[in-house]
Amino acid sequence: MTDLRQLLGSNIKIYRNTCGISQSKLAERVNTATNYIAAIEAGRRFPSVEILEKIASALEIDAPELFAMKNVQYFIKKKELETEIWQNIGQNLSSYITKNLADLKKQQVKEKPNRQCRFKDK
Repeated sequence: MTDLRQLLGSNIKIYRNTCGISQSKLAERVNTATNYIAAIEAGRRFPSVEILEKIASALEIDAPELFAMKNVQYFIKKKELETEIWQNIGQNLSSYITKNLADLKKQQVKEKPNRQCRFKDK
């Protein structure tokens, strides 16, 4: 059986990371201390119903979703896919930039003016 505190803490952390906000920002939205949010996420503290509702509201979800088992696997997979997509975008963009820079350099070499400098070292 899964510990309810651990489940709640994991789900809050997953939703918070998915929203791209820090513990500090979540604490600010909930009007509580950052170390309290950290303790909830670590499973060391269990918040009141009022705090649970504020956390859910700050994360733009319904409070029962904070206790759903499916969320853990779903958001882990979603995060992995997002990371993979961004890595692929980064690699493709890097290749594109490298290729186009090489093409530009080739063009510059071809387009150099054909003239002699008057102040050539003798």
